[in-house]
Amino acid sequence: MTMTTAQSRTFPARVLNVIDSPAFRIAIPLAIGIIAVVVLHKLASHVRWQDVKADLAAAQPTVLLAALGSTVLSFAGISAYDFLAMRVAAPGRMPAHVPLVAGAAGYAVSGLLGASYLTGTAVRYRVYSAFGLDLVTITAIVGIAWSGFLSALVLGFGALLTLHAAGLRPLAHVAPAYQTALGVILLAVWGGYLIWLASGKKRVRSGDLTLDLPKPVQACGLTLAGVLDFCGAAMTLYVLLPADLAPSLPVFAVVFIMAIGIGLLSHAPGGLGAFEATIIAGLGASGRSDVLASLLIYRLVYTLLPFAVAALGLAGAAALAHHGRLKATSSVLWRALKPVVPILAAALALFAGVTLLVSGSLPADGTRLAILRDILPLSVIEVSHLAGSLAGALLVVVAAGLYRKLYRAWLFAMALIGVGIVVWLAKGLDWVEAASMTAILTMLGLMRPAFYRAEDVSVFRLDRRWILSVLMLGAAVFWIGLFAYDHVDYRNDLWWQFSWNGDAPRFLRASLLVAVVLSAVVVNSLISHRPTARQPQEIPDVVRRLVAESKGTEANIALTGDKLFLVSRDETAFIAYADTGTSLIAKGDPVGNETSGQALIWALRERAYRAGKRAAFYSVSRAYLPTYLDLGLSILKIGEVARVDLRRFTLDGSRRKDLRQARNRAARDGFVFAVVPRAGVATILPELRHISDAWLARKHGREKGFALGAFTESYMRNFDVAVLKDPEGRIVAFANLFRGADRHEISVDLMRYLPDAPHFAMDALFAELMLRGAAEGYRWASLGGAPFAGVENRALAPLWNRIGGFIFEHGEHFYRFEGLRAYKEKFDPVWSSSYLACQGGLAAPKILYEVNVLVSGGLRGVMEQGGGL
Repeated sequence: MTMTTAQSRTFPARVLNVIDSPAFRIAIPLAIGIIAVVVLHKLASHVRWQDVKADLAAAQPTVLLAALGSTVLSFAGISAYDFLAMRVAAPGRMPAHVPLVAGAAGYAVSGLLGASYLTGTAVRYRVYSAFGLDLVTITAIVGIAWSGFLSALVLGFGALLTLHAAGLRPLAHVAPAYQTALGVILLAVWGGYLIWLASGKKRVRSGDLTLDLPKPVQACGLTLAGVLDFCGAAMTLYVLLPADLAPSLPVFAVVFIMAIGIGLLSHAPGGLGAFEATIIAGLGASGRSDVLASLLIYRLVYTLLPFAVAALGLAGAAALAHHGRLKATSSVLWRALKPVVPILAAALALFAGVTLLVSGSLPADGTRLAILRDILPLSVIEVSHLAGSLAGALLVVVAAGLYRKLYRAWLFAMALIGVGIVVWLAKGLDWVEAASMTAILTMLGLMRPAFYRAEDVSVFRLDRRWILSVLMLGAAVFWIGLFAYDHVDYRNDLWWQFSWNGDAPRFLRASLLVAVVLSAVVVNSLISHRPTARQPQEIPDVVRRLVAESKGTEANIALTGDKLFLVSRDETAFIAYADTGTSLIAKGDPVGNETSGQALIWALRERAYRAGKRAAFYSVSRAYLPTYLDLGLSILKIGEVARVDLRRFTLDGSRRKDLRQARNRAARDGFVFAVVPRAGVATILPELRHISDAWLARKHGREKGFALGAFTESYMRNFDVAVLKDPEGRIVAFANLFRGADRHEISVDLMRYLPDAPHFAMDALFAELMLRGAAEGYRWASLGGAPFAGVENRALAPLWNRIGGFIFEHGEHFYRFEGLRAYKEKFDPVWSSSYLACQGGLAAPKILYEVNVLVSGGLRGVMEQGGGL
């Protein structure tokens, strides 16, 4: 069976269409997480909650101290990663204690939230960018830190396999000799790495990007940090496991690494559920309550305790900074850790929400409940139980808003935690839990200045990563309830059973309420995240007037009907922009009066700031660069625009041979060029629609948007249309014309033709348009942009320039970057730079992806053709 050319062309687009779909991105991690929870339920099906509580109470103090010491050891290694990497990649750029504290505090917070919300790179970027480090340097620091972790794994496994020849036999039936040989090879690899580093200064290059590698002594230090990190984390759990279950160190190391990896893939905060299931399955500990107790203590010691220390430290620093009482060293640390405050607040809200949800899934303390029985009616207990679960579910959702620094999310979180405090007392006199909620409430109160954004959408809307985490948290909490009431046989009448000892019925009702709330939030989030840029927008009369008065033809793209408008009060200027949900992206410079345009740039930036979104200005010229810089935005070159001086344009010369021959051939064969005025376009729209649909079908594409025109009747009615007719009077090709005021500039937008049109049709049409523009007295003809053209790919250029230059040079498989510029170069144009003005660092690729979504609809749009040429 063979694949046709058309099929082979569309197959990658179909694959990207599936990969780019939200359903695919959510389904895979969600499936992994659900499978892990189901496996965990099966493995713990014969364990009772009472037995786990008894094992928790029987934990030996010496064991707990050993676990605590191992945790300290691990975090010492984590702190050393960035300290050592900083000395390699950015020596002397910041005080030594900053990477030490930032590394440990950042991991403590991100360890609770999980990889769904932020990675080590994101935390480091927030902290280190406050000290002026750019994205390239921060990326180098992360890469060097990872080299220490990977070196530690190679060295550790090599030593274990060499010294414990039969260590992996329980997991893999491999002869001890082969295991020893593998261990020797790993040790040789690590030793060879050090020898290679010692042979001279080493660098890693990717294109023109150069990364200095550590010296041998520094590499040994990084490896030692990795050994402390991994061994400390693993030993924290190892010492907590029952003595009769603890396997050999090689076996445990493999199982531990697998558990961490599967936990990351599940996207659950901290890998909750997936980590535990892998440990139990890997160690063959099914049905053992003492193992579940060990895993619970591990979570408390290695995850919650460091988080509590980091939270208290940051909250205390926030309080002192608010009153101006920080000393010099503390001020430097506060400057470093202040960007992490919203992340910490999100983690606090998440922790409070999970605590309330778990409390609603576990049986109440009988002694305290007996006291309440003499004080409150049963109805109060039942309502408090439901209210606590509802507050917990909403806190988990609101945590996403805290992460985005939303003021309304902070208000909701404070109110919900207040409800939680009352609920803790009303449903079971849980003094300890109420006190912990009070502490969280106090810490969030101290962090109030970090939340200043007033977004115009609901704080209960989540992105894909938060949706995954919320769903996985819900599944894990539901499993906890199933585990706690595994001894209770399910009956339909449990739903309607109300009694003082009705813990299981209360769990069922609370679980249903939580499922309904979370489902509503997820569905609402998915609906609200559907693209809205394509919806027709009303074009104000003032915008049409200003477009007609603009000398530049690019202003006409504002008439596509897929943009919003910000108009100055005196109606002398406007900005056309799109709202992606996370960014306000302007298309081009302001149109109209320059002074009013400068004010509009600031107004759009302020609107984005209040809404908790990014502001970006796409495809702008040099005219307003000082204003963009005044906003604190970074300026990135994204290509060049070609304009032809029509006063000197002719078809003479060898470089115009193709155009000249196409025009002559068209005239000889009886083809006729004509320009249909805007008033007469309505009569030919059906014929133009037929041509456009046939062109798109042949290209296997679809209409574009935002920065490119699209064939709609309302859009086409705004312009004159140039057509090429065959001898029978049938239109075979067309192009709509953009005309600038005062005959300053003319350009084309859509250029489309029939599949059976002669090969010279478009060149003939283009040649006639250029000559017509010159004859009508136009000064310039715009040929449009060439993406990434003129972006220098040099060793000392900024990272963005190197990436853009690399794409221009090597991206021909996806888009004709160099070919497009070479074609336009035949007209001897004057090239002017086109820029993107946006926040620096990681914001630029995010903005460019959102522009791609606005223009093409996502990754699949890159594989499809459309638009004008």
